[in-house]
Formats: sequence, structure tokens, C-alpha cells
Amino acid sequence: MSLSSSIIRKLPVAGLIVATLGLAACSQEKTEFQDIIRPVKVVEIGQAEKSRELTYSGSVRARTEMNLGFRISGKVTERLVDIGQHVTTGDVLARIDPTDYELSVKSAKASLDAAERQVETVDLSRKRAEQLFAKNFTSKSQLEQATLSYNQAVATRDAARSTLAQAQNQVVYTDLKASENGIVTAVSADVGQVVGAGTPVMTVAVDGEKEVLIAVPEMDIAAFKPGKDVKASFWSDDALALSGKVREVAGSADQQSRTFAVRVSLPDDPRVLLGMTANIEASVAKKQEMVSIPLSALAEKDGRKIVWTVDRAGETVHERLVKVAEFTADGVSVADGLKPGDVVVAAGTQFMTENLKVKLTGDAVQAASAEGDAAKALR
Repeated sequence: MSLSSSIIRKLPVAGLIVATLGLAACSQEKTEFQDIIRPVKVVEIGQAEKSRELTYSGSVRARTEMNLGFRISGKVTERLVDIGQHVTTGDVLARIDPTDYELSVKSAKASLDAAERQVETVDLSRKRAEQLFAKNFTSKSQLEQATLSYNQAVATRDAARSTLAQAQNQVVYTDLKASENGIVTAVSADVGQVVGAGTPVMTVAVDGEKEVLIAVPEMDIAAFKPGKDVKASFWSDDALALSGKVREVAGSADQQSRTFAVRVSLPDDPRVLLGMTANIEASVAKKQEMVSIPLSALAEKDGRKIVWTVDRAGETVHERLVKVAEFTADGVSVADGLKPGDVVVAAGTQFMTENLKVKLTGDAVQAASAEGDAAKALR
């Protein structure tokens, strides 16, 4: 046998050896890939939430606000206070031109003087008629006529006195005065403007009890009843927190915003100032119990919301369909699909596959959630 033919017969054997080595290498890589255990961050579902917190922002205002206006019409000649100024009872806030009303007083005085002179005249006639009737010099009808004229003159004089008093009151009404201690919160008319009787010129927030006005949508208004205890916090001071009470709930919704006005009474505290922004927190019972998970734990597959749960015994992950109730500022509320004790992958859900081996290390610690104790983190 020649050397060349011997080499030709050995080539298939060498190729088979090379191919076998290649398959062995691929099998080894595949085995190593399958044996990879991925460390994951998870949360353990705690007890289902039986209540939820409602938070609405509003502004601090006085319980009583008065829209003050002149009792007569006229042209504003002076405005003596500005917005934010504190006023006391009797302080003059604004004035209107009193000229016409002072002239009315003079006219009423002249009418009263004339009426009083008329009373004096008819009184003399009545007295003389009584004397003549006593001596039988006049008839009884003449006496009665003199008495009637006197009574009519007295009535005219009394009417003139009332007219004078009314004219004098109108002069007093040219000054707009504060009827309660408070702070001016709005000015609706200024110098030179002609205002009608009763037209609001200024708004004064009366000193005393303060409250927060919030707007509540119809889906949550049933949770707010007069007397309900709530908590109030303030943007200006994180350390300032007060206990409030719902005082009043509007009987109908606002036509534009379709929300209900709710007024919350606050305890007297000098740190609370008018106009502050406040958050009102109210705890209400949930119609169904829900659990909370971080937003990063929620995934989507084929248009469905899912989470990846961890089997502690087998240390593998499994897909589970969940029903999301609502999204909150701190996570997701799940209405169905999870129960207390379930362990859910909290991060890296895009890398998860069914039956993927995972590694849980470390002790359980408290996880940040909307309810504080809704989940525990395992790292």
C-alpha cells in the first residue's frame, strides 16, 4: 500500500475526531450557560392593605370671610387700607363722596323746621277753637276740624324728623367701616370708581378659626363626612402637622370642575397663616383588599400585566398574571394575583424567563412602599 492511500484512509477519522471535539465544546458551553444562577432583588408581599390614603391639596382660609360694601351708592374718594393689612372693629376702610348726602341733610332740616312751624300754627288754632267751643261761640264741627288739622301737622313733622334721621344716616354710610377684627384679603374697588349700594368693595377674613378648603372628586366624596378626622400638613413647614376635622361638605358639585368643596377645620395655631398651602390626608377603607408592589416589579407580556414570582424551594422564577387596581406615587396596588408571603422579582424583570435559576442572598429588610409595611426586600 502506498503512503498516499494510507493518508487518504485516515482523513475521515481525523475529521470525526475534530467534529467530536467541537460538539463537546458546544455542549460544555451550553451546560455552563444553563448553570448560570442570576442574583435578583425581590420583595416579599406583606399583609393586604385594608385601607388607603387620600391626599388633597388646598389653601388655608378664615372660617368667616366678609365681603364689605357701602350701604349707599356713590363715587369712591378714599381707600385707607391695603391687602394684607390687619383692621379692627370700627376702622374706616374707604369713603365715598358725601356731598349729595350732606345736601339731603340740609333739605331735611329745612322741611322739619317748616313742619314744626306748621304744628305751632295749627296748635294755636286748635286751642282757640276749644276756648270758643267752651263758651258756645263755635260749633263742635269747627273744633273737630281744628283738632284734625293739628294731628295732621304733627304727623307731617314726625315724617320730617324721620327723613332727617335717614339723611343723617346716609352721611354716616359714606364711610365703610370694619365690623370685625380681621385681615383685608381682597380689594374690589378703588378711588374714582362709582359703586352701587351693596357692591363688594373689600373682603376681610375675620380673626379666629381657620380652615382648609379642598376640592374632592365625586369618586371619593363618599369618604368625607362632617366630623371625620383628617391630618393636615403644610408645604411651608414639614414639621408642622395638625389634626383636623371635616366641618362642611358641599351639597352639589361645582358646575365647571365637577368637584365638591370640602372645608376642614383646624385647631388654633399661630404658625398657620392665611393663604398657606396644606395637604389633607384621610384614611378610608378599601372596597377590596389589595397588596402593593414596586413599579419596577410590574412587567407586561402580550398586553397582559404580569410579575415574576420566586419559588423558594427550587430557586426558580415563574410568570404570574396580576390585576392592577391603581398606580400610586410609591408603587402599584394589585387587586388579584398575589397573596401575602409571595416573593416577587423587584428589578430586572426584562431578563427573566420561565424556570430561570435565581439566587437569593441576605436577610429580609423593609422595602419602600406606599403603605410602609406592604413588602420586604431581599437582597
